Amino acid sequence: MIQRTGTPRQAQLALGLIRIAAGVIFMAHGYQKFFMMGLDGVTGFFTQVGVPLPGIMAIVVATLELVGGLALLLGIFGRFVAVLLALDILGAILTVHITKGFFVPSGVEFVGLLFMSAVAIVIAGPGALSVDSAMSGARDRR
Repeated sequence: MIQRTGTPRQAQLALGLIRIAAGVIFMAHGYQKFFMMGLDGVTGFFTQVGVPLPGIMAIVVATLELVGGLALLLGIFGRFVAVLLALDILGAILTVHITKGFFVPSGVEFVGLLFMSAVAIVIAGPGALSVDSAMSGARDRR
Protein backbone atom coordinates (compact mmCIF):
# COMPACT_ATOMS: atom_id res chain seq x y z
CA MET A 1 0.00 0.00 0.00
CA ILE A 2 1.26 3.47 -0.85
CA GLN A 3 1.59 5.87 2.05
CA ARG A 4 -0.30 9.06 1.11
CA THR A 5 1.39 11.45 3.53
CA GLY A 6 4.77 11.52 5.14
CA THR A 7 5.41 11.49 8.82
CA PRO A 8 6.41 14.68 10.63
CA ARG A 9 9.96 13.29 10.85
CA GLN A 10 10.04 12.72 7.09
CA ALA A 11 8.85 16.30 6.52
CA GLN A 12 11.63 17.59 8.80
CA LEU A 13 14.22 15.56 6.91
CA ALA A 14 12.88 16.82 3.57
CA LEU A 15 13.16 20.43 4.78
CA GLY A 16 16.67 19.72 5.96
CA LEU A 17 17.64 18.36 2.54
CA ILE A 18 16.16 21.40 0.77
CA ARG A 19 18.01 23.70 3.20
CA ILE A 20 21.32 21.91 2.71
CA ALA A 21 21.04 21.97 -1.11
CA ALA A 22 20.03 25.65 -1.17
CA GLY A 23 22.81 26.52 1.29
CA VAL A 24 25.45 24.87 -0.90
CA ILE A 25 24.16 26.67 -3.99
CA PHE A 26 24.03 30.08 -2.30
CA MET A 27 27.53 29.52 -0.88
CA ALA A 28 28.83 28.62 -4.34
CA HIS A 29 27.33 31.81 -5.77
CA GLY A 30 28.95 33.90 -3.04
CA TYR A 31 32.26 32.13 -3.64
CA GLN A 32 31.92 32.82 -7.35
CA LYS A 33 31.32 36.51 -6.70
CA PHE A 34 34.32 36.87 -4.38
CA PHE A 35 36.89 34.59 -5.98
CA MET A 36 35.97 34.08 -9.64
CA MET A 37 34.28 37.29 -10.78
CA GLY A 38 35.88 39.41 -8.08
CA LEU A 39 34.08 42.29 -6.42
CA ASP A 40 35.11 44.61 -9.26
CA GLY A 41 33.49 42.24 -11.76
CA VAL A 42 30.34 41.98 -9.66
CA THR A 43 30.23 45.77 -9.30
CA GLY A 44 30.55 46.14 -13.07
CA PHE A 45 27.78 43.63 -13.68
CA PHE A 46 25.52 45.27 -11.08
CA THR A 47 26.18 48.62 -12.76
CA GLN A 48 25.17 47.19 -16.17
CA VAL A 49 21.87 45.80 -14.90
CA GLY A 50 20.97 48.91 -12.90
CA VAL A 51 21.42 47.72 -9.31
CA PRO A 52 21.50 50.81 -7.05
CA LEU A 53 24.79 51.44 -5.21
CA PRO A 54 26.53 48.66 -7.17
CA GLY A 55 29.85 48.84 -5.29
CA ILE A 56 28.18 48.47 -1.91
CA MET A 57 25.63 45.94 -3.12
CA ALA A 58 28.39 43.77 -4.63
CA ILE A 59 29.96 43.42 -1.17
CA VAL A 60 26.60 42.92 0.56
CA VAL A 61 25.32 40.32 -1.92
CA ALA A 62 28.60 38.38 -2.15
CA THR A 63 28.91 38.28 1.64
CA LEU A 64 25.27 37.37 2.17
CA GLU A 65 25.45 34.55 -0.34
CA LEU A 66 28.75 33.13 0.98
CA VAL A 67 28.19 33.54 4.73
CA GLY A 68 24.41 33.24 4.55
CA GLY A 69 24.73 30.15 2.39
CA LEU A 70 27.02 28.58 5.00
CA ALA A 71 24.60 29.53 7.79
CA LEU A 72 21.72 28.04 5.79
CA LEU A 73 23.73 24.88 5.09
CA LEU A 74 24.36 24.45 8.82
CA GLY A 75 20.88 25.58 9.83
CA ILE A 76 22.05 28.49 11.99
CA PHE A 77 19.40 31.22 12.37
CA GLY A 78 17.61 29.37 9.58
CA ARG A 79 14.48 31.46 9.16
CA PHE A 80 16.27 34.80 9.49
CA VAL A 81 18.98 33.85 6.98
CA ALA A 82 16.35 32.39 4.63
CA VAL A 83 14.47 35.72 4.63
CA LEU A 84 17.64 37.58 3.66
CA LEU A 85 18.50 35.05 0.95
CA ALA A 86 14.92 35.12 -0.39
CA LEU A 87 15.15 38.91 -0.70
CA ASP A 88 18.58 38.59 -2.34
CA ILE A 89 17.37 36.16 -4.96
CA LEU A 90 14.13 38.10 -5.50
CA GLY A 91 16.32 41.09 -6.35
CA ALA A 92 18.20 38.93 -8.87
CA ILE A 93 14.93 37.75 -10.37
CA LEU A 94 13.56 41.27 -10.74
CA THR A 95 16.75 42.90 -12.05
CA VAL A 96 18.14 40.18 -14.31
CA HIS A 97 16.14 37.00 -14.81
CA ILE A 98 12.52 38.08 -15.28
CA THR A 99 13.18 39.45 -18.76
CA LYS A 100 15.14 36.36 -19.87
CA GLY A 101 12.24 33.92 -20.06
CA PHE A 102 11.72 30.80 -18.01
CA PHE A 103 14.52 28.37 -18.81
CA VAL A 104 18.17 28.36 -17.74
CA PRO A 105 20.79 29.59 -18.22
CA SER A 106 19.35 33.09 -17.72
CA GLY A 107 15.62 32.60 -17.13
CA VAL A 108 13.75 32.38 -13.85
CA GLU A 109 13.60 28.58 -13.66
CA PHE A 110 16.63 28.02 -11.39
CA VAL A 111 16.48 31.21 -9.35
CA GLY A 112 12.75 30.70 -8.85
CA LEU A 113 13.47 27.34 -7.27
CA LEU A 114 16.08 28.91 -4.99
CA PHE A 115 13.58 31.62 -4.03
CA MET A 116 10.85 29.09 -3.21
CA SER A 117 13.32 26.94 -1.24
CA ALA A 118 14.22 29.95 0.90
CA VAL A 119 10.53 30.85 1.35
CA ALA A 120 9.74 27.26 2.41
CA ILE A 121 12.44 27.51 5.10
CA VAL A 122 11.04 30.86 6.25
CA ILE A 123 7.59 29.28 6.59
CA ALA A 124 8.46 25.89 8.08
CA GLY A 125 11.89 26.39 9.65
CA PRO A 126 15.22 24.78 8.83
CA GLY A 127 14.11 21.20 9.39
CA ALA A 128 16.11 18.35 10.81
CA LEU A 129 19.87 18.13 10.80
CA SER A 130 20.25 21.81 11.68
CA VAL A 131 22.00 23.67 14.47
CA ASP A 132 18.71 25.45 15.18
CA SER A 133 16.95 22.10 15.62
CA ALA A 134 19.71 20.75 17.87
CA MET A 135 19.65 23.89 20.00
CA SER A 136 15.88 23.76 20.27
CA GLY A 137 16.06 20.13 21.32
CA ALA A 138 18.69 20.96 23.94
CA ARG A 139 16.49 23.74 25.35
CA ASP A 140 13.48 21.41 25.41
CA ARG A 141 15.44 18.78 27.36
CA ARG A 142 16.43 21.30 30.07
